[in-house]
Amino acid sequence: MTENNTTVELTHEEILRYSRHLLIPEVGLQGQRKLKESGVLIIGTGGLGSPASMYLAAAGVGHIGLIDYDVVDQSNLQRQIVHGSDSVGQRKVDSARERLLDINPSIEIETYDEPFTSVNAMDIVKPYDVVIDATDNFPTRYLSNDVCVKTGKANIYGSIYRFDGQVSVFWANHGPCYRCLFPSPPPPGLVPTCAEGGVFGVLPGTIGTLQATEALKVLLDIGNPLVGKLMLYDALGMTFQIVNVAKNLDCPVCSLKPEEVTLIDYEEFCGVPGFDSTYQDLEDKWEISPVELADLMRSQNTMMLLDVREPHELEISALPGAVNIPYGSIASHIQELDASEDLVLFCKSGSRSTRALEILLGAGFRKIRHLKGGINAWANQIDPSLPVY
Repeated sequence: MTENNTTVELTHEEILRYSRHLLIPEVGLQGQRKLKESGVLIIGTGGLGSPASMYLAAAGVGHIGLIDYDVVDQSNLQRQIVHGSDSVGQRKVDSARERLLDINPSIEIETYDEPFTSVNAMDIVKPYDVVIDATDNFPTRYLSNDVCVKTGKANIYGSIYRFDGQVSVFWANHGPCYRCLFPSPPPPGLVPTCAEGGVFGVLPGTIGTLQATEALKVLLDIGNPLVGKLMLYDALGMTFQIVNVAKNLDCPVCSLKPEEVTLIDYEEFCGVPGFDSTYQDLEDKWEISPVELADLMRSQNTMMLLDVREPHELEISALPGAVNIPYGSIASHIQELDASEDLVLFCKSGSRSTRALEILLGAGFRKIRHLKGGINAWANQIDPSLPVY
């Protein structure tokens, strides 16, 4: 993006398309030209990336980068509005690219169908002016922050869970970075993902649109971006709160010179995978497939099935005879379990049951396994009468 003396011009068609922008003094022709020559990288094309990318495309940001490493799933459609039913099974970046070019065919869309890692982050971020963090995991979130500190770019942060959302602009050149607020990640498994805890379908629309708003303000140099401020949104109470965030002079990242910032192994740093997947750290001997479990259930009556999902999930699907102890309560109910009894844990897709298994292994249990792929895999392979969610 050129700082002064913008040279790009708008076509007559673009002048008509952006006419409502051109009527605003704070944007005008000069501002719209600035947007046309600007670039925004959006990390994630899911719930937050959907509205953010669509509004930035409609606003005329000339170069949009989309990075994701996933395919469109039926369960995405409740909130990831950049994708449609016809996109199920398609690579997310391809689906999003088609939709954005339908909204505005005059912009350029660059796609990166690969994990965002310490190895490729610098090269991917380099051509863009602003980065939007639309991720759903801590490794990518810390990487996004650190690479923005290293390159001096604004990092537009958004986070959602159930009915709550957060927005901020972490820009080390002008205020605190994400690490000033969260120097280190929470212990693995403490904070559930949206896939585990759920998210109100319209919530990412609110937060993602706010992220797009902040990105446009930074690009146009107008208003007061949320630098040094964390906006907290409660959809149920319909309240917004602003929390001031101070720059940490001893921040492990932004207190350094940009050239001194090192991009580390963020999966190791956070202790969780860098994209939405079930945990693969345990040996295969602790897993049981749906087919193996079905055979075991037919031949053995002393086995205990332990469902570690939340109680309300049992209304969606359940296995007969299973005992329900939510993952978050496992540690306080260990004394109720018999370590001499064969035990099979399961959840929705295998993530929570893996972590519950780790807790029980640490408590000395050995006759335990967890259902690979969870009850959704059971529904797909054994009992199609059960819904997949």
